[in-house]
Amino acid sequence: MIYIGNFLHTTHQQEAAESDRRHGEFNLIIEAKNENAALDMFKKRILEFRNISSLFEGQCQVYLARLLKLDEVHSSEALMFGYKSVAGDPVMPFIGCATPSDQTDGCEIFDWNNNIPEIEGRNGMLFLEFKN
Repeated sequence: MIYIGNFLHTTHQQEAAESDRRHGEFNLIIEAKNENAALDMFKKRILEFRNISSLFEGQCQVYLARLLKLDEVHSSEALMFGYKSVAGDPVMPFIGCATPSDQTDGCEIFDWNNNIPEIEGRNGMLFLEFKN
């Protein structure tokens, strides 16, 4: 069975300055015999990331938001997961890490310029656009 864990995290929430506090989300995916085995492997991997990177530094809380179970991944239809919608215009920059590992954190800085994302200072590539 394939398990996908969707997690929320907070870091340094005790800091006075908002710019020093962080929050976010991430996903982990594993093939495991059962749910308990998957959860144990998720915990182990999060602890590894805390030890080898700065992803979960300082005072940090990690919450399991949802756990998806898949028998298989379809080849004829893409599976959407992790969709998120936030109220208001995008203003605050954030750090995104596609596939962090012990060799590299794979992180990039995402910022917003007139509702257009900038990734590491470059304009994001428009993939699709729907107009009324």
